[in-house]
Amino acid sequence: MNRAADRILLEAKGLSASYGRAQVLFGVHLELRVGEVVALMGRNGAGKSTTLKALMGLVPARGSVRFEGQDILGQQPYRIARLGLGYVPEERRIFTDLTVYENLEVGRKDATGDGRAWTLDRLFRIFPNLSEMKGRRASAMSGGEQQMLTIARTLMGNPHAVLLDEPSEGIAPVIVEQMADAVLAMKKEGIAVLLSEQNLYFAAAVADRAYVIEKGGIRFEGSMAELEGNDEIREAYLSV
Repeated sequence: MNRAADRILLEAKGLSASYGRAQVLFGVHLELRVGEVVALMGRNGAGKSTTLKALMGLVPARGSVRFEGQDILGQQPYRIARLGLGYVPEERRIFTDLTVYENLEVGRKDATGDGRAWTLDRLFRIFPNLSEMKGRRASAMSGGEQQMLTIARTLMGNPHAVLLDEPSEGIAPVIVEQMADAVLAMKKEGIAVLLSEQNLYFAAAVADRAYVIEKGGIRFEGSMAELEGNDEIREAYLSV
């Protein structure tokens, strides 16, 4: 048994969150172990993105969130990032006036613990497209290419785990395939990934386990194979 792989890296218990008076999350419980990819699945408005933001300290939340054994609930996002938890928002917050290379340099941070620091060469092996356009301004990139740049910039911060919000949303099919390859390459490098996703085919290609969320509560947890084989759950919570 690989004890390191069984170690829980990120854990939320009884996680609730609200926007003003409107409660969005209701007692969410989830775990992310070292080196695994977990998909948080659900329809639009189910609570996927809010869950990631609550874990990252971007929205007020209640309950318990632990990362690397530390209680991070209520901490500022930059402090959480320094502990080694990366976050890639759906909105692709890159610096459009900077080149690909300059965007990556902005994200550079020393490795924490015994981790191996990410270099441009390592990143370009995962994202070969970025290597070919490192002198290009980000504003001249497609949406999918910008998404890859956002992930690559996050990796330059040397995270132990990454929260990835809707990586396949609104990008060309060929880029979706490259995105799947990138997630699997991150896993191979030992980075745990929690991704929010609606696309079952994308999730099945990259994830070990899945949680299904609906109306702010977890309705299913299990392996991707179990989810793929559960017609009732998929029809109730994932079909459009």
